[in-house]
Amino acid sequence: MSGYIDLLKTPGVARIISAQLVARLPSGMLSLAFLIHIETIFESYGAAGLVLAATSIGQGVAGPLTSRWMGRLGMRPVLITTLIICATGIALIAFAPLPLWGYMLVALITGLSNPPIQPAVRTIYPKMVTSKQLTPLFSLDASAQELIWISGPVVTVFLALQVSPVAAISVAGTFLILGGTWFIASPEVGKVRIPPSKHRIGVVLKNRAVLLATITGFLMIGSAAAIEVGVVAVFGEGGSEAGFLLGIWAIASLIGGLSMGHLPIGPWALTRRLFIIFVGMAMAPFALEFWWLAIALIVAGIGIAPALAVMFAIVSASVKFSATAEAYGWLGTGQLIGAALGSAIAGFAIDELGPVGGFSTAIGFALAATIVGAIFVSWHPDLRGRDASPLPDTEPVATIS
Repeated sequence: MSGYIDLLKTPGVARIISAQLVARLPSGMLSLAFLIHIETIFESYGAAGLVLAATSIGQGVAGPLTSRWMGRLGMRPVLITTLIICATGIALIAFAPLPLWGYMLVALITGLSNPPIQPAVRTIYPKMVTSKQLTPLFSLDASAQELIWISGPVVTVFLALQVSPVAAISVAGTFLILGGTWFIASPEVGKVRIPPSKHRIGVVLKNRAVLLATITGFLMIGSAAAIEVGVVAVFGEGGSEAGFLLGIWAIASLIGGLSMGHLPIGPWALTRRLFIIFVGMAMAPFALEFWWLAIALIVAGIGIAPALAVMFAIVSASVKFSATAEAYGWLGTGQLIGAALGSAIAGFAIDELGPVGGFSTAIGFALAATIVGAIFVSWHPDLRGRDASPLPDTEPVATIS
């Protein structure tokens, strides 16, 4: 823990982590809030899954684009514009009476305008710490973001069930505005300039480490989204157990991230962590009771933050600095499309099979992630004895003759 304490003492690190966590807290709130809100209106988890899918697809499409725009237009102009549009979309979903296709359209626009705070902050990190501190910082970041999933579901379920789903969505939108403004105003956002990418969009996916992280992230988050919908379906709209279970899951992930953050990242690091997640997911459907589900989610959660930290590290160590924002944008896109498909498939499976359908979907995604990690282990760089700093951009240097 002393290493993490030293990291937080580094000028600006505690501030930038805190600001981005507040700005991204809606990530742990909106999916559940939208799920409960739309299910209440249409009395269908399938309809709710479609709205969640539209949101996630919009976020996935926007990720690489807005990340590249930060290199060309600057971080602050892109972040301010997307923040305004996204907050407006959230307000429309909360307060405007719409048909299902209308909610899906607004959700798509809301996702497309999701502020690219995650790619921004992970591009800033290498400029704030030494190369030896970077991998622990990625682990700290991946672990700290679990605070989003600890507090977000609990607050959302409490507000949605005790007050109203509209109140839960409104609080999430408020966090987005306040946290986004704090992050945009942070000095580090103004000091770090992302060089414009010299390649066409998507070329960075030819990097095998980026592609591996994107595919496995897509499958892992698809599994997480599916089990989230399954847990909500088990307890319905009358109980708060779902929020507490998802909070327990996030606490386990936080503990796993902090406990494994110091471990060297060898070629099998990602596959081992994905297998832990699969084991936990596979345990879940054996008994749809609170304490058994808590145990299963603890096992699965132990692997999530460590797996994310490995993904961040292998991407950072494999691309040039000018390509990092876009690479993280694609990583986010994979995860968001996974969330879209996972929640949508789980929603329809639950309508047909009950909560077990959601858990079966989660198991399938987790197993696929583990298999992909094992088959393509040669794409995973060996970072033992190496730091995770991005490769330097090189340009011709003018000389005086």
